[in-house]
Amino acid sequence: MRSPWVGFVIGVPLILAIGLLEAWQPLGLSLPALTGGLLTLDTMIRAGLFTIILVGLNLLMGYAGQVSLGQAAFYGMGAFFSAILTVRARALGIPPELAEGWAWPWLVMFSGAFLVGLLAYGIGRPILRLRGHYLAMATLGLGVVVYILLRENLGFPHLNLTGGFDGLQGIPRLRLGTLTLWLAWRYYLLVWLFAFGAIALGLNVVRSRVGRALRAIHGSEMAAESVGVEVPHYKAQIFALSAGMAALAGSLYAHFQTTVIPATFGFGPSLELVVMSAVGGMASIWGAPFGALTVLLVQEILRTQLRRLIPGAQGELELIAFGLILVLIMLFMPEGLTVWGLRRLRGRRMARGAAPAGR
Repeated sequence: MRSPWVGFVIGVPLILAIGLLEAWQPLGLSLPALTGGLLTLDTMIRAGLFTIILVGLNLLMGYAGQVSLGQAAFYGMGAFFSAILTVRARALGIPPELAEGWAWPWLVMFSGAFLVGLLAYGIGRPILRLRGHYLAMATLGLGVVVYILLRENLGFPHLNLTGGFDGLQGIPRLRLGTLTLWLAWRYYLLVWLFAFGAIALGLNVVRSRVGRALRAIHGSEMAAESVGVEVPHYKAQIFALSAGMAALAGSLYAHFQTTVIPATFGFGPSLELVVMSAVGGMASIWGAPFGALTVLLVQEILRTQLRRLIPGAQGELELIAFGLILVLIMLFMPEGLTVWGLRRLRGRRMARGAAPAGR
């Protein structure tokens, strides 16, 4: 029962060590230098952001069994909520003494996550009555609607709130009092602080009465209802939680990039999130960081190494190779890398324990 928490014992010191390495760079060493340019702090920050989203997505898809192909929409809502209320604060009539204070972006970030979660709860009640392909199409449609609204300035082109196709630039860095959370290693530690917080939240949900209800819903909604589980309420709740977590990651992304554009939050990114979830293991909270890092690393390897192996290789060949790798992972590790790795580890331990008896 303690095993899910062992990851913190390994993960937290490892993340701290990487951050300190980048901050001090002893003897000129850095993360890119040690990994041959494969891993950079930028990649690790993105992995942390995706981890926050994937914890919520794994709860929704892996535990509750509800398909979502529009998670990037909530990611985009959080990003643009922070962008609009910081960059356009004066145009919206927010007092300068409030909008220019260091606490304002933090207030916007957490308010945005709460409001997006509340909106998702209201949307989720009718949408989550659908099942299977119909639910997938409904969440896909939701993502398309959000993308179009962001692209078309929320239907108010004269206000230019979202910046249209070009998005918004000049989003301020996060601060704590007079301390700006930048250089990159500072922001890296902040993002992974939120990522480990999301993992801890996910593990607590899974091990709680809510987690048992979600697994019952995944197994059979009719059976769950027959033993008193309020299926519509729990499904809407977990949909709202996953949306709020995605929105929080979106706000962190906006303050990291200082620029947001609608194209970042379309159907392609939603599909990529589902792929990361499947690769890491949908029914595993610790599958979130493993799935995010694996997909980002595979993409980076293909981007940097494929053209060396095959001169003249174009972007289309990278997509084909990426697809083939994912197919192989799903064929040989259908439950994801995390579950596969744990089973292999348990199998070895059992084999070692049984060896003396066999002799």
